[in-house]
Amino acid sequence: MKSEDEVDSTSSSRQNDARRASSLIIGESPKMEELKRLLKIVGPSLAPVMLTGETGVGKDIFAQEIHRQSLRSGPLIAINCAAIPAELLESELFGYEKGAFTGADRARMGRFEMSDGGTLFLDEIGDMPLALQSKLLRVLENYRIQRIGGNHEMKLDLRLVCATHQKVEEMVEDGRFRADLYYRLATFPIEVPALRERCDDIPKLLEAMTLTYLERQPNVDAPRFSDCAIVALKSHQWPGNVRELRNVLERAFVLFSGREVTGPNVTENLLRLSVPGPGSPEEIDALWQAATLDEVVADFSDPQSHTLPPAPEAFRDWFLHHNDIDLRSFIRDVEVVLIEAALLAKGGLVSHAAEALGLRRTTLIEKMKKLMIERP
Repeated sequence: MKSEDEVDSTSSSRQNDARRASSLIIGESPKMEELKRLLKIVGPSLAPVMLTGETGVGKDIFAQEIHRQSLRSGPLIAINCAAIPAELLESELFGYEKGAFTGADRARMGRFEMSDGGTLFLDEIGDMPLALQSKLLRVLENYRIQRIGGNHEMKLDLRLVCATHQKVEEMVEDGRFRADLYYRLATFPIEVPALRERCDDIPKLLEAMTLTYLERQPNVDAPRFSDCAIVALKSHQWPGNVRELRNVLERAFVLFSGREVTGPNVTENLLRLSVPGPGSPEEIDALWQAATLDEVVADFSDPQSHTLPPAPEAFRDWFLHHNDIDLRSFIRDVEVVLIEAALLAKGGLVSHAAEALGLRRTTLIEKMKKLMIERP
């Protein structure tokens, strides 16, 4: 008969095996298989890892997978260095004692302490201020921290993973990133490939994303991508990477719920927002129901009835009619429509279209590149 210690050991071993088997990394392309092999080697170690790659490739997913492979008992704590003002980032990381500064009415634990026994994920490390970089380097040298306003050090057991979309080597040369910190963090540099470099993984990614979408909205029928549609998706350059693919799939759920998506549908209706079926009022209604409020859709075909677009205030009642909204996708779609409309109205002249939109010409050109908009 097994002792309690033996039972606990067996249970822990099974949990570790389950964590090791439940990989978050989706894809079987050569690049992904190579990365999976590397993660199996790097994961169980304590070495810092630097994840690089374009925006939207899913560096946060790789950080989660490294934490899984590490089998550490503590949590994965993430913080986006670009999303927090520089003057607040230090207190978020190190925490502070009561009375350390004005407004510190109680002691607060920082992200370093929270990740003790686990993994700390510093996203967008390239945006960390230089003064804070030197303090991070000291932490990596002795794994000890001191809260702001505190007078004693705490020993930590943590694993550090960081990520950035910036070229850190160039930042080091320009003096915007400490060289000694970079070499300390880049013990294991891992570049996450862009989606266009692993386009064979698109079917698997769509399958996984579809399951996630159906978990959130189980009463919706999934679209079916034909072989030609998959070819069209693989041919796209994907400047927005996996994040852009997710947006395209959500658009397909709106436009082609329960229907087959063809190659032309991908090109004309998903990669560039266009309502399928020019004579189908039902589909037009479905698109606008998903994208905007019926009450604020203006009829611009009659210039006498409407001379201005819907006022921002008109969207205040959105959640009286809908449960949620993908704000980034919605704003991006509106941008695409307005830029294309301005270019068409100004005969394809970028400078005139920029003036009509209240933008600089160079800003409009960058937006056109980012959103894959061509002059008519």
